[in-house]
Amino acid sequence: MANDEVILRFDKVSFEYGPNKPILDEVSFPLRRGSKITIMGQNGAGKSTIFGLITETLQPESGQIHRGSNVSIAIAKQVIPREALTLTVREFFESCFTKKVYDIDPRIDEVLEVVNLKGHEKLHERILKTFSGGQLARILLASALIQDPDLLLLDEPTNNLDKAGIEHLTKFLINYKKTVVVISHDAEFLNAFSDGVLYLDIYTRKVEQYVGNYLNVLKDITARVEKENMKNAQLAKQIQAKKDKSNEFAHKGGRLRLVAKRMKELAQDLEDEMVDVRKEDKTIRKFTIPAQEDILGDIITITSFTTMNHKTGKIKKSTANIKLKKNQHLLLRGPNGIGKSTLLEHLANNTADGAKILDGIRVGYYRQDFSTLNFDHSVYESLSAAMLAGGLLLDEEKMRATAASFLITGDMIRTKIGALSEGQKGLVAFAGLVLQRPGLLILDEPTNHINFRHIPVIAEAIDAYKGALILVSHVPEFVSKIRIDETLDLEK
Repeated sequence: MANDEVILRFDKVSFEYGPNKPILDEVSFPLRRGSKITIMGQNGAGKSTIFGLITETLQPESGQIHRGSNVSIAIAKQVIPREALTLTVREFFESCFTKKVYDIDPRIDEVLEVVNLKGHEKLHERILKTFSGGQLARILLASALIQDPDLLLLDEPTNNLDKAGIEHLTKFLINYKKTVVVISHDAEFLNAFSDGVLYLDIYTRKVEQYVGNYLNVLKDITARVEKENMKNAQLAKQIQAKKDKSNEFAHKGGRLRLVAKRMKELAQDLEDEMVDVRKEDKTIRKFTIPAQEDILGDIITITSFTTMNHKTGKIKKSTANIKLKKNQHLLLRGPNGIGKSTLLEHLANNTADGAKILDGIRVGYYRQDFSTLNFDHSVYESLSAAMLAGGLLLDEEKMRATAASFLITGDMIRTKIGALSEGQKGLVAFAGLVLQRPGLLILDEPTNHINFRHIPVIAEAIDAYKGALILVSHVPEFVSKIRIDETLDLEK
C-alpha cells in the first residue's frame, strides 16, 4: 500500500520532439512510495516519453523533475535493443550495472526464477537472439528486477507472455513492496494490482490523475465525460433561448433594445460556463484486408514442423496434415519458447522444412518485433512499397487515406518508422497489409503494443479476411472474436 512519501514528482514539465511535435504541456504529478500506478493514453500520447524523462534518457524543455535522494530506478522496456541481441544472457545482465557485480551468476539465477524462465541454470552463455519473444520479455523484466529498484518501470510487460507468464508476473507485482509504474493495454492484468492511474490526454497534452483500480478509473472517466456533455447540452439550450429572445426584442425597438442587449450578454456569460469535454481517444476506423484474387487450390500445405522443448531445449520433429485454402483460418498454439515465432518466420519466407506455399501467393507477415518494417524508411516509403508489392499503382491519395484510417496523419506520413511508438509501428504494419492485399496472412501476436480500443476493430477485420490465415496470439479474448477453422497445438 502506498504511503505519503513522494519519491518522484513532475512539476510543470513540458516536452516536445521538435517544434512541430509537442508531447507534454506543463505536466505535474507525484509518485508515492509503494504505489502501483498505471499510465494510460492513446498510441503516441507520450507514455514511453514519461519513462524516458524519469530515467533521464530524455530531458524536459521546461519544468522540473524532482527525485528523492538515493531513489534507484530501473526500467523493463518494450523490446530489447537490437544491438544487444548478440550479447549472452550474462553479458546483458552485466550491462544493467555501472559497476562490476561479482556475484552476478547467482543473482541471474534468482531473477530468472522470479520470472518463471525454466532451465535458467543453463542459460547464462546463451545468445539473446536465440530466445523466443516470450522468453525475451521475461529476460527484459528480469533485467529490471535484478537491480532491486525503489521505482520499477514496466513498459508493456505482458507483450509476448503466455497465460502462465502473465499469471506469474501479476502475482509478483501484487506482492512487490516498492513503487511500480506500468504501461500496458491488458485491462485484466492492470486491474489486478493498480491503485491509481495517470491518464495522458493526447489532445491537451496534460496528465489527469485518478485514484482506484483500473476498471474503476475507466468508469470515472466515462462518467466525467457524460456529466460534462450533459451540462453543456443544458447550457446550449439556455444559450439558444437567450439568443432567440435577444433577436426578437432587437427588432421591436425602443426600450426593448436594452433588454435584447442584456439577453445577448447573458448568452455570452453562459457560453463562458461551457466546459471543454475531455475528448475520448480516437479508435481506428473499421477496415478490410483485401485478399489476393484468382487463387485456386491449397495456398499452403504443412506436412511436418519442428519444435523445441522449452524445458530441456531438445528439438523435436512432428508430422502434420494441414492444407489451407481461401477463407480458412489456422491458430497455432504453444507455450513461450516452443518455436511458434520461428515456425511463422520460416513459413512466411517459404523456407520451412515440411511446408510449401503455392507459387505466386503474396504473403502478408506481421511480426511481433516489426522487423518486416525498415526502421530507416519513412511511413510514406513503407506504405508505397506495400502498394507496389500488392500490384497496385502508386496512388498517394489512396495511401494517405488508408494511413489516416489508422490514425497516421499529417507530418507522421514523413516520419521515420524508427521514430514512431511501438503502437504506431503496429498500426503502420496493418495499413501495409491492407495495401499489400495478401493471399496468405501470417500474424504473430498482432495485439502487442496496440491500444485496447483498436483491438476489437482489428479482430473484426481478421475474422472477415477471405484469404488463408495463420495466427499466433496469447490473448484468448482476442482469439475468441476470430473464426478459427483449425488449431495446431505445437506442444501436443
